[in-house]
Amino acid sequence: MSIILKSAKVINAESKYNGTKQDILISEGKIVKIAKSIIDKNATIINIKNLHVSNGWFDSSVSFGEPGLEERETIENGSDVASKSGFTGILLNSNTKPVADNQTDISFIKLKSKNSICNIYPLGALTISSKSVEMAELFDMKNSGAVGFYDYKKPILNSNLLKTSLLYSQSFDSVVMSFPMDKLIAKNGIINEGKISVSYGVKGIPNFSEEIQINRDLHILEYTGGKLHIPTISTKNSLDLIKKAKSKGLNVSCSVAIHNLIFNEEKLKDFDTRFKVLPPLRSEKDRLALIKGVKNGEIDLVTSDHCPIDIENKKTDIYNAKFGTIGLESFFGALNSLFTTEETVEILTKGREIFNIETIQFKEGSTANLSLFTVDDEYEFSKENILSKSKNSAFLGFKMKGRPIGIINSNKTCINE
Repeated sequence: MSIILKSAKVINAESKYNGTKQDILISEGKIVKIAKSIIDKNATIINIKNLHVSNGWFDSSVSFGEPGLEERETIENGSDVASKSGFTGILLNSNTKPVADNQTDISFIKLKSKNSICNIYPLGALTISSKSVEMAELFDMKNSGAVGFYDYKKPILNSNLLKTSLLYSQSFDSVVMSFPMDKLIAKNGIINEGKISVSYGVKGIPNFSEEIQINRDLHILEYTGGKLHIPTISTKNSLDLIKKAKSKGLNVSCSVAIHNLIFNEEKLKDFDTRFKVLPPLRSEKDRLALIKGVKNGEIDLVTSDHCPIDIENKKTDIYNAKFGTIGLESFFGALNSLFTTEETVEILTKGREIFNIETIQFKEGSTANLSLFTVDDEYEFSKENILSKSKNSAFLGFKMKGRPIGIINSNKTCINE
């Protein structure tokens, strides 16, 4: 089957077509021709007002639920959500039930997602049951398709275990991920330790609970070598520590969640559990520092940190509500409201190389791995925009700019109706 994208504006800083409107002919999953005007009577025409196209978007932290927590999200529906939200590739976290900590679990995820339009790259748990006691079967999971190892939102308590993991993973060129939180310092914390927590007498999670863990991890990395990714940092000092490590030549990367760029701790004044996330929403000073870090490339990735939670565990009091917000559907519109479209696309299309995933070029003859979107639509994000099974979105009521239209990937097309 052949498809022609009509008059699509290309957003790709590395392409000679960047900033121009082009017809794009796609056949058998390949970009056959890019030109000002293409006529093919046998092709299906996609002609959408103000259509934009870029390389496929990538999200480095997505959770579903299956197996075991299908009431939150299934692989099939979650993949559909990702595709309709503009993503051609996502990293899938290991926080299932049971935790994905062996080759059978990784093989299950690969099998369940083999027909997905969006490419799903599973992460294996770093430790058995994500309990930070014994290293999981890293090499076997790598051979089954795991692209990295991460105990989702759980810090590595055992420093020697992190050391051993970083040394061992070098033998098969894989990345170890370490959640930045000292559990003993953050124990029972609900929100950021700051003016809101002090005013209301709520146990807070201090900035240094994150920073002390990062400092430890970077010292271990300096000793061992290897590849370390620090997901979802939330403070200015965390970024400063990582910048210093990079200046030493350490192979460390980091990400930030979109909600930590958009919101600050003020959102917790009314104890709205939609904004109970981990790491917590921090001060305005931290938020602005993170935005600057994204702009200048010091922060490698921005993620939706998509985390579906069923209503029983989210729509409750602030103490008992679980941490997390969904974010796939709102990711592009929120990011595009904060950065220019060119910056937004650059953010969304980078990072695959950290996990040894191929980045496909936008040119004639290449595989079609494309995200489709508009950039000027302004609207208020509402429940009607949520495609996930779970509805725990921190972005309800937020004014978005731009809409994802869908993707072309894996010789398939997914377009929002």
